[in-house]
Amino acid sequence: MTGASGFVGAHLCPELLGAGWTVRAVVRSPEAAKRLPRGVEPFYVSSIGPETYWGDGLGGVDVVAHLAGRAHVTKEESAGSLEAYREINVGGTRRLAESCAGAGVSRLVFVSSVKAVGEGAPVAYTEESPCWPEDAYGVSKMEAENALAEVAARTGLEAVVVRPPLVYGTGVKANFRMLMGLVKKGVPLPLGLVRNERSMVYVRNLTATISACLEHPAAAGETFFVADGESPSTPELVSRMGHLMKRPARLVPVPVPLLRLGGRLMGRSGQVDRLVGSLTVSTAKIRRLLGWSPRFSLDEGLRETVDWYAARTEG
Repeated sequence: MTGASGFVGAHLCPELLGAGWTVRAVVRSPEAAKRLPRGVEPFYVSSIGPETYWGDGLGGVDVVAHLAGRAHVTKEESAGSLEAYREINVGGTRRLAESCAGAGVSRLVFVSSVKAVGEGAPVAYTEESPCWPEDAYGVSKMEAENALAEVAARTGLEAVVVRPPLVYGTGVKANFRMLMGLVKKGVPLPLGLVRNERSMVYVRNLTATISACLEHPAAAGETFFVADGESPSTPELVSRMGHLMKRPARLVPVPVPLLRLGGRLMGRSGQVDRLVGSLTVSTAKIRRLLGWSPRFSLDEGLRETVDWYAARTEG
């Protein structure tokens, strides 16, 4: 698997070991290898891109989970960012897929993103929704999916694409962690008038999905959205965090258009849109084809995440 030292990868390694897999993980340094769970075999590459040599690392491998990539950043993108994303996310994915096909790997599961489709719509996204990515990261994920499909059609490699929305759980960073910090400190949040819906996926629900996609016969050649069983509004999410932290959720009623205007003035339109806008996905397809359902409820995932955060920030 690639991306073993990342947020999702750190959860996927024990998931696969527990399911009986022999796991080989791609890492960049001996220091990263030391952080792998016992029983995971490291394979070293200096970087992932269109020139990466995979030969030895794919020997004897049956299936690959591809998580590594240039991560999305929450700040506004710079002008040249698309090419930087393409180098790793598109070129690296194509190179890995071609190398897998040449080495006799039967299946590659690629963890893409809902951002390959867009930033939200009036109705829930399905796998048939047209792709209209709105930022460089989303464009690169869409192009990576297309590159993988082209290699699969040409070589016979079984390709599976998993598109998660926001992923949370122990180890989470970025906006979700920031929001927990604000709730814990009792900071008033101007979200009282927000009426949205946001699909999310608990990281252990996502890793269970990846594990299933590595071996389920019906997953071959398919694309799946995955999410928890609920799509809470942002105020509801804040309230649930506050309840678990035993802190009052301080939600101030500020009109949403005023919040969006403030986001534009501060150069944080994307960040504000993710707090006030709706983005939901349908999991009907993966439920139908794989008999899938989320292993953990939203409340269970939030409790574990909040407990982890509280333990790290006591005092």
